[in-house]
Amino acid sequence: MCRAAVPAEAVAACGKTYKGGGQVHTHAHTRHVTQAHTTRTMASIAKTLRPLARTAAASSPASRPLRPAAAARRLAPQHTARRCLSTTAARREAVDISDIPPTPITHLSETEALMGETVAKFANEVILPKARAMDEAEAMDPAVVEQLFEQGLMGIEIPEEYGGSGMNFTAAIIAIEELARVDPSVSVLCDVHNTLVNTALLKWGSAQLKKEWLPRLATNTVGSFCLSEPVSGSDAFALATKAVRTDGGYKISGSKMWITNSVEANFFIVFANLDPSKKYKGITAFVVEKGTPGFSIAKKEKKLGIKASSTCVINFDDVEIPAGNLLGNEFEGYKYAIALLNEGRIGIAAQMTGLALGAWENAAG
Repeated sequence: MCRAAVPAEAVAACGKTYKGGGQVHTHAHTRHVTQAHTTRTMASIAKTLRPLARTAAASSPASRPLRPAAAARRLAPQHTARRCLSTTAARREAVDISDIPPTPITHLSETEALMGETVAKFANEVILPKARAMDEAEAMDPAVVEQLFEQGLMGIEIPEEYGGSGMNFTAAIIAIEELARVDPSVSVLCDVHNTLVNTALLKWGSAQLKKEWLPRLATNTVGSFCLSEPVSGSDAFALATKAVRTDGGYKISGSKMWITNSVEANFFIVFANLDPSKKYKGITAFVVEKGTPGFSIAKKEKKLGIKASSTCVINFDDVEIPAGNLLGNEFEGYKYAIALLNEGRIGIAAQMTGLALGAWENAAG
């Protein structure tokens, strides 16, 4: 991707400066581990980038009032009776976007470019020295998880009002790629938390769930996404886990398999079938907190790679949750899963891109 030029003072605030031709650029990556700055004194990535993100949002072309096109003016009588066969066509007639230049997908905004630089610095200084030890121990260092929160990398799209970084999806993908460049285990933890868990709560969580959980997910609580099962790996909608209504809410019974972040997480989004007669259309999403009676983490998978990332079997033995832990609406869980997995695949692509770049750079010396 093309990296845009960023202000020198902004890069310096994160402890990293690049100079070339009298202008500061962010297209050169320094991959050296340095002890010059301790993790504790490193400026929070989120705090550094928030002002730039606000400025970019206020000045972006999309934020400018759009001029109504001539076609959007009062229609002639003979046109008012015509049926609009396409809402897209109607929008095109109503808004003139001819004066807005397209943004190439290979171009990063100033904020996004700086995001890549600061996350790269963080990954090299904090994660790289611990990557081998975590891989050999097949466990995530709690200090690394703590630093992900402190740097604002676990609430990238969560609004500032909930304690998040208030940035966009592209910024999250950039962070995931840069983390994978150094350690894919840390990257997948961050990816699942941001693109699946946080996104689900932001899109479909009730006001109460958002108020209770978003501040925690942004600052100190890891999330996990429970969809796959022993009999529904390739066919995610063939769920055997069931939910039934109770007087006070719901009761969940079943098992989930290959669940990422199982060990580190305290917040779980669980998909279960509330009405098997509806087949996949009975799937409903719920929020379950670790420690709820009947919830247990069973076998931890032995893997060939990404070993520091926990992948486990989770059992739900008549786990009772309150009605308020329903995520979105009953019988719409399958829709949520499709939408989230589509977005999550972009995160997986970012992981693979970062991992490939890191491997190439390491081999090149």
